[in-house]
Amino acid sequence: MAEVQTTIKKILLVEDEPMLENLLKQRLEKENYEVVQARDGAEAVKLLKQENVDLVLLDIILPKMSGFEVMEAINSDPSIHSAPIVIISNLGQETDVERGQQLGAVGYFIKAQLSIEELISKIKEFFTSK
Repeated sequence: MAEVQTTIKKILLVEDEPMLENLLKQRLEKENYEVVQARDGAEAVKLLKQENVDLVLLDIILPKMSGFEVMEAINSDPSIHSAPIVIISNLGQETDVERGQQLGAVGYFIKAQLSIEELISKIKEFFTSK
């Protein structure tokens, strides 16, 4: 019999739009993920120094520090816990997607082209493929 994964995965959700943030948080918790939240880039960096997370869902357009700046901080500061980053953004230009990938994002999803159910499905796929 296959061993059941009982460790709860912790996800850092970095989203400044309250309605989407709450919707995603509720949906992730329904799937038994632990959700830590940040509403701006500076708070995300601070949390990543304190928390060990399994995945970061990162918006790009954020107050204080953009998602790209958060990724640059993660890449340049060894005291920040690194975790796989999935970008969820309204920025869909090819240059934005390329920049996200160059900075180490494992996924890049454009909000307008993805339902919450599809995002949850992608997150589950990510954790099962590891």
